[in-house]
Amino acid sequence: MNDILDLHTHTFASGHAYNTLYEMVHSASEKGLKLLGVTEHAPRIPGACHPFYFINFKVVPRILYNVRLLMGCELNIVSYDGSIDLEPRYQRELDFGIASIHEPCYDSGTVSQNTAAYLGAMKNPVVHIIGHPDDGRFPADYETLVCAAKEHHVLLEINNSSLSPGCHRKNSRENILSILEYCRRYQVSVVVDSDAHCEVDVGNHGRAFSILEEIDFPEELVVNHSLERAAAFIPALQKHLASGGAGND
Repeated sequence: MNDILDLHTHTFASGHAYNTLYEMVHSASEKGLKLLGVTEHAPRIPGACHPFYFINFKVVPRILYNVRLLMGCELNIVSYDGSIDLEPRYQRELDFGIASIHEPCYDSGTVSQNTAAYLGAMKNPVVHIIGHPDDGRFPADYETLVCAAKEHHVLLEINNSSLSPGCHRKNSRENILSILEYCRRYQVSVVVDSDAHCEVDVGNHGRAFSILEEIDFPEELVVNHSLERAAAFIPALQKHLASGGAGND
C-alpha cells in the first residue's frame, strides 16, 4: 500500500519530544511523505506548550521541503462527557485535532464511562481523529466506538507507537485487531500514524501496516494512500488542496 502521510507527530514543544518542527518536516520529506501533521500535546500534559502556541500558526508555511504541513493538536480527553483541555478560542486556530486519553489527564472509569468519553469528544467539530484508542488501561466498547466514528465522520487511529516494544499502553495488539475487525464490518476508515516524538520515527508505520496485511484489511478503508481520502475527513486539508496544493501521488 502506498503510504504518503503521517498525521500524529510531536516536536520538542510538547515537552518530551526531541526535534524541531523543521527537522520533523525535513525527515518527512526524506522519507517521501506528501503530508505531515504536527500535533503538540495540549496543556494538561506535564511540560506541554502554553495555549498561546496554538494561536500563531499563521506564521508557519504550509509547504516545507515539498511536504504539505498541517498544524494541529493532540487534545486531552479529560472527563467522561468527552470534554477536552483546550479552550474554544485556541481550538479555532487548529488545522485539525486528535483527541486522546492520557493517564496524567484522565481517571479511567468503567467500559461505559470510557466509551462515553470517546463519543463525547467525537461530537466536537475540532476533533477529526481519535488517537490510540487501543490502550487497554482505558477499556472501551469498540463496536460502539467504531459505529460512532462512522456517524460523526471521525477517523480512528492505528498507532504504530502502541505496538513498539516497551510501550506503556496495554493489550494494544489485540485491541487494534478488534477495532479493525469492527471497522471492516461497518466500513469505517482508519489512519495509520507514527506518534513520532523523534525525527527517526516520522512515517514509521511498519508494525501497524504489518497487522493490516496480516488480516488483509481493505486498502480503501486506510486513508494513508491518498491526500484526497484524508481530506474527506479534514476540512483544512480539503481547502489547502483546493487552493493549489499537491494532490495524490
